[in-house]
Amino acid sequence: MSFQLSRKSILIGFFVFLCLFSVTFFKFEKVFAITQEEQEAIWRDELAQTEQDILKWQSILNSTKANTKSLQQDAAILNAKIKQAQALIKQRNINIQQLGVDINKKTVKINQLEAKIEKGHESLSQLLRKTNQIDQFSLMEVVLGNKNISDFFSDIDSFRMIKKSLQDLFNQIRDTKAVTEKEKASLDTAKIKEIDTKMAVEAQKKQVEINEKQKQYLITVNKTQEKTYEQVLAEKQKRANEIKAALFKLRDTGAISFGEALQYAQQAAEKTGTRTAFLLAILTQESNLGQNVGSCLLTDITSGDGVGKNSGTIFEKVMKAPRDTVPFQTITARLGKDWKTTPISCPLGATYSSSRGYGGGMGPSQFIPSTWELFKDKVGSMIGISGDNANPWNARDAFMATAIYMKELGAVSGSYTAERNAACKYYSGSVCSSNRQPPNISYGNSVMSIAERIQTTMIDPLNF
Repeated sequence: MSFQLSRKSILIGFFVFLCLFSVTFFKFEKVFAITQEEQEAIWRDELAQTEQDILKWQSILNSTKANTKSLQQDAAILNAKIKQAQALIKQRNINIQQLGVDINKKTVKINQLEAKIEKGHESLSQLLRKTNQIDQFSLMEVVLGNKNISDFFSDIDSFRMIKKSLQDLFNQIRDTKAVTEKEKASLDTAKIKEIDTKMAVEAQKKQVEINEKQKQYLITVNKTQEKTYEQVLAEKQKRANEIKAALFKLRDTGAISFGEALQYAQQAAEKTGTRTAFLLAILTQESNLGQNVGSCLLTDITSGDGVGKNSGTIFEKVMKAPRDTVPFQTITARLGKDWKTTPISCPLGATYSSSRGYGGGMGPSQFIPSTWELFKDKVGSMIGISGDNANPWNARDAFMATAIYMKELGAVSGSYTAERNAACKYYSGSVCSSNRQPPNISYGNSVMSIAERIQTTMIDPLNF
């Protein structure tokens, strides 16, 4: 009698638990009210209006450019650019608000899903304990504990149901975990898009400020008539010539003019889709690193040891042997260079450790020899020469190699996050992360800052 009561109390407890669990695990609530739908309707209307404004100012801009050149016309062109940019800023700010709502929704949903998983784990533990209690009874005890055969078969069916419910719960938790991971990936994408949109807005705002200052200058000059249109144009041309003539430093090779560097970067950008200012920023960053770290010379092909080019400091494993030392010897011989006197990058410290890594980067773009051998034919094909003649110390070839590599690293979308992550991968092999040792995020941030400066102060002034 006591066994039968104990067994029935377990079964009754299980069914009560199963009913309660099904309510809590499958309960879905409507989180957002109608006010959110109204807000989305407002945003749709505003986006439609901003799209019309963008098209209107583009039409005005096109017609204004067709007019006779004058100070008034240039001011009108700048005004149209400003108005169009302001419409774009408004559009992107609405996009940011929409993304913010989407991110909040996804965050709430993920929290709900994780709560369900946790509840499922608790329920699973209870089911396992109850199953274990039932399994402790032998078949003979079950038979002897029943007064009649119908009770016996009823208990057998109940046991089977418990086992099935246990398997169903396993499946439900597994499926919920899969949905949670999918939602987390979607949330990460939304957050990245939000960052990219915010950065695009900031860049647009800065451009509006520049154009507004230039517009006010032209209006003032036109009113006072202190300068003619030709004189203002001559000033712009003089500034453009100064920018093009400025030296553009390259690592481990001679400096070239910015005009020449811009030409190489534009050619590489046309071939690969990588942004011109971004390419110039990468090579500028590498040049800056070269000034800080210095250059080395390889002294031992077998060990990879070397010395500082100017300091004479001995560096352990300046280049990884034989992975890079052997192709380095091949590359230099192929290009008529002496590997003993050809500069390469120094590692970050004289004493080798696994956390320090190696140096061994070649030329302006700092490809290590083994990687250059993988890219040389691609570089040659893009330029129209043999891959064996592609030269990592040649500025043109270095720009093309960097552009090809950046394309493969995902920079061609042109978004802030894509370019910054490509820069970090270029430097360290992984996406930007402050948790990485050594951290690579400062490299990516620096490249993006340099790219913005080059675009606004060196490339944009050439377009007049």
